Amino acid sequence: MSHPTKSPRIGVIGLGAMGRGTALAMHERRLDVTGCDIADQARQAFEAEGGRSVATPSALAACDIVLLLVVNAEQVEAVLFGEQGVAGRLAPGSLVIQCATVAPAFARDLGARLDAMGLAMLDAPVSGGAAKARRGELSVMASGAPAAFEQAAPVLDAMAATVYRLGDAAGVGSSMKLVNQLLAGVHIATAAEAMALGIRLGLDPQTVYEVITHSAGNSWMFENRVPHILAGDYTPLSAVDIFVKDLNLVHETGRELAMPTPVASSALQQFTAARGAGFGREDDAAVIKVYQRLSGIALPEAANDVHGGEA
Repeated sequence: MSHPTKSPRIGVIGLGAMGRGTALAMHERRLDVTGCDIADQARQAFEAEGGRSVATPSALAACDIVLLLVVNAEQVEAVLFGEQGVAGRLAPGSLVIQCATVAPAFARDLGARLDAMGLAMLDAPVSGGAAKARRGELSVMASGAPAAFEQAAPVLDAMAATVYRLGDAAGVGSSMKLVNQLLAGVHIATAAEAMALGIRLGLDPQTVYEVITHSAGNSWMFENRVPHILAGDYTPLSAVDIFVKDLNLVHETGRELAMPTPVASSALQQFTAARGAGFGREDDAAVIKVYQRLSGIALPEAANDVHGGEA
């Protein structure tokens, strides 16, 4: 006689654009999910759409699965092992799904640390953006033990359109994410440079967008990010600072491997210049403002905003 499987208790740490969307996608699929964020505004936004939230990771101690959708390795360390960290409070056999973009070496070490505590881990970075997170249609690049994948199945089914099972060892998922971020960062920086060149040549920006999106030079990032430039709207869906971090991880990993990454390094310099100019917290499409500063091009302005969205 079979018995119904109890629904796992899930905690989502990080209720930013990706985390809130993912948590809501799970909530709408009737999973037992609790969100966590230190920011009152993030928790209130989640609760306004019917979610349940807590302010500290330690409050998720009763969860069976904890999903980390934070920004970087430092935040991962804090939410798991800090003063209010959850790792030491989870029951043995609980699962941590780590989705932040981190160095492969950090992911491998994290997997070993959690294993020593009796906890399972999936190294599971994600891609797809806030809109796909909200629809539960992310791509997940995951590695971990088969048992961890089985345990994570309800979460992965709710948050992802595609789950790539890349191996049994932590670090493989994070390695794949670095390859993705190299391309994503280069494509955004190149899209900005192409648009800046078109504007400097006197071409209509909207026409440049229409032609390129129907030509061989198009990319997903060009198609997705250039509308932010056309609207003069640099509200951060993914910020410049994110690609400063991620492309720096690519650069550092390449250096460790004695593997040159000159194109990624050039893109990193553009994002670093945008951050230095004060645009770090704006949408990553704001990397085009470096060209505005250098060559005086006139960027499209936001509706009813004579400042064109600049900080």
